[in-house]
Order: sequence, then C-alpha cells, then structure tokens
Amino acid sequence: MQNDIFLSVRGLTKKYGPITVLKDINIEFRKGEVHALIGENGAGKSTLCKIISGAIAPSDGKIAVNDTVYEGFSPQAARTRGISMVYQEFNLIPEMTVYENLFVGKELRKGVFSDTRSMMRKSAELFNEMGVAIDPSSKIKYLSVAYCQLVEIAKALLDNSRLLILDEPTATLTNTEVDILFRVLAKLKADGISLIYISHRMEEVFRLCDKITVLRDGTFIKTMRVEDTTMEELIHLMIGRELSQEFPPRIAAVPVPADSQKVPPVLRVEGLCNKKIKNISFELKQGEILGLAGLVGSGRSEVVRAIFGADKIEKGEVYVKNKRISIKNPAAAINNGIALIPEDRKREGLMLILPIALNISIIVIKNLSKRLFVSRRMEKALLEDSVKLMSIKASSLENPAGSLSGGNQQKIVLAKWLATKSDILIFDEPTRGIDVGAKKEIYDFLFRLKVEGKSIIMISSEMQEILGLCDRILVMYEGAIKGELNYQEATQEKILSLASGLV
Repeated sequence: MQNDIFLSVRGLTKKYGPITVLKDINIEFRKGEVHALIGENGAGKSTLCKIISGAIAPSDGKIAVNDTVYEGFSPQAARTRGISMVYQEFNLIPEMTVYENLFVGKELRKGVFSDTRSMMRKSAELFNEMGVAIDPSSKIKYLSVAYCQLVEIAKALLDNSRLLILDEPTATLTNTEVDILFRVLAKLKADGISLIYISHRMEEVFRLCDKITVLRDGTFIKTMRVEDTTMEELIHLMIGRELSQEFPPRIAAVPVPADSQKVPPVLRVEGLCNKKIKNISFELKQGEILGLAGLVGSGRSEVVRAIFGADKIEKGEVYVKNKRISIKNPAAAINNGIALIPEDRKREGLMLILPIALNISIIVIKNLSKRLFVSRRMEKALLEDSVKLMSIKASSLENPAGSLSGGNQQKIVLAKWLATKSDILIFDEPTRGIDVGAKKEIYDFLFRLKVEGKSIIMISSEMQEILGLCDRILVMYEGAIKGELNYQEATQEKILSLASGLV
C-alpha cells in the first residue's frame, strides 16, 4: 500500500565530474521493514545512503518522505524528517559518559545548569525500551563495540528517527553481540521503524531482512523479498557473472627434499608470553597456510602483533629459519622478512588522505632511493607491477587511498607489504568488510603466494575461510593455544569446541 512507504528515491543520480557513481536509482523503503542493500564494493550502496541521510547532495533525482518530495537535503534536514545513519566509525566521545554522548549539543537544563538527573533518567528509559542494560553513567571507553553501536542507535532514537541506516553494523562483533543487536533491531522493526541494512554477510541478510535490493556498478539491478531468492542468485546478481569454486583446489605445501626432517621451519616461536598471551609455541613451514582460529578476545591478534614487534614480548623466543632473532619493533620484523597485514586497514594499514602511490611505496621508499632522491623510474615500475599483480582499480594513483572501495583498499595494503618481498606473511582478517567477488580474488591470491613458496599465518573469524584455506589450524582460548587440527580432521564443531574451552 502507498501509505506504507516511508521513503522513496526516484531517478537518483550522483556524478563526480565525468564519473557517474549512481545512475537513475529508484527504490522504496516501507515502514516497519528491514531492507538490505547489497552489492560489491563500489556498487554505490554507501553513496546512496549518504544521499538519503543528507551527507552528500545528488546530482539529479528526488527523495520523498511520507510521499512529500524535498530538495536541498542536509544532515539536519534528514534528522528533522526522522532519518539517521549509523556509520562503521562511531561518532562518540570516549572520555564522556553514555548519557553525555546521547545529549551532546541538546542538553536538558534546569535554569542555567545542566539537568543531569533528567538526562540520566531519559537515557535509562530509552535503553529499557530497547531492551538492553547499559549504565548511562558509564564512560564510552569502557563499553564493548557492540554496546557503542547500541548507544549510536539510541542517539538516533532520541532524535525520533523513523528510518535507521546501518552500515556494516556487525563487522567487528562476536556472535553473541550480533544476537543482542538483532534483538534490538527486531524490536525497532516491531515498533514500525524502517531499517536499511548494508552488509556483506549473506547469512545475516537472510536471517534479519524482509527485502533485498542489489546494486551493481552504481545501477539498480533488482529488488526482491528474502523468501523469493537464494544466496546463489544474489551472488550472481551482485557480480554479474558466475563465481567458480569459492576456494581454490587444495594443494600440498611446496615440494621439499625427500629427507624433509632436515628442512627447518620458516618460523618457530617458543614459549611466547606477555600480558595477553601465554606460552605460545608453534612452527610455520614453507609454503603453508597456518590458521589462527578462536573467538574474539582469544588472543589471536595479540600473538601476531607480538611476533611482528607491535606488542612487547616479555618472555619467549622467535626463530626464522633456525636463527634466533630479536624483534623489539616492526622494523626489526620487516628486516627479518616478516610482514603483517593488519585487521584494521583504515587505521593501521593505510594513510587514507595520502595518495595511493605513496601508500604502496612508503615502506620500501629507501630501496627506491639513490642517495637523497627517490628514483621515479624505480617507483613507477613498482607501482605498475603492484597495480597489475593485485588488479587494483583506480582512475589515478594520485587519488587519496580513502577514495577507493573497501576491496581496493585491501589490495593496496597487500601491495604495500608484498613490495617488501617478505617470506613470512601474516594476514589478520584479510577479507573483513569486502564483497564476495573481491574475497574470491584474495583467496586465489593467497593460494598463489603459497605456490610461490611464501609462508602464511591467517587469522579469520569466518569459519569457512579457516576450513577452506588453511593446511593446519591452531585454536586459541583465553590467550593460549587450546589445540591443533590439520585440514583433513578440522570441522566447525571441533574448532568451536576448542575455541569455547569445552575440550
């Protein structure tokens, strides 16, 4: 029914100079409905939602709220009409309390003084309506990521929002935290609030959403109800082609001499300890993909950060090809042929405001220098090789890295570290926040590195990635290695049992 439509976009187009990033988009979002927007990185999902939320202006087209067309949209105008967007990067002040963050810029007052008691009471009432237990007097810096997400949603509800846009809300959440978030979203839906849900996690879309719209290359492809489609159809619509087998055919490690006992491991750690990890010991072989599995907070990232010199090692030893080495900082790790592709590419992997070219060459800039000057010829050759190797899509390497899609940003990070020619590559959540097509490219690339004889440690919260890519799997629990499984014996049930401390 027409009066069920809260918001509609009609002929929405967005151009940046000669480049069209959205073309003639027509979509309707109904009241009390969870509507997923899916597509590969660069499909136009975030651009569309930024237009709806007033962050950027369209080049053409109209937006109607409750069948009333408006123009000249801004974030304030969007909020006035009941539209809010919750971004992946939270807009919260860590040193302030929950209630202070909720009411910043709109404090309740009693005369000239802030009415703290009323703000805390209203905050508590709001969280009670959402069905979550959050102390309004807690500081944001002490909250988990999931609860920060709920505070952002509460801020929107405080503005009487009737349409919430959620951009990859579960990217860093545990399964338990996802359940909490979904309970809150189900309650909002029951209260008649409309939700636009952006996610690369197809299982979440089928679990939570009522309707799905697919975008590809800035164009509208199809809108359908969840029960009328399948994951295979969605993937085909998203990428416009059939994906071959998701994971490359499994291959053995690179050939070694018949007397393999004489071949030392590429990496060996013994009794590694610090404040977050306990007695970590393992070996990494040449041409092997070694998985680190475990629940969030189990110590997976802390292990690789210690090996890379980003965190202090208080006790234990690290050997590269049977040579004991001292790693006191990342520079020492790089000098010993160890590279870390970090989990958070935006904060730790890239300098988003700087050119793509500099992001690729920055670590090896000394190798490209002759005396005091960078050899432009050598740098150009490196950049051309990197773009070709990683199939990086960019109109110009002088554009800022932050202008690229998530998948291309990840390729830039990979290119940067591959330029070091390291033999030991550590991948921490290599496919987080990227689409299925880009994932397939990275899977194929990991296997290509394996064939070339590179040795890989991979952390992933995606169980199918661990099972589909790794030769051996170390499962962590509370900062320690709980067990080891080879790929023939590994199952999701066995990994989860070890990761939960049940065996």
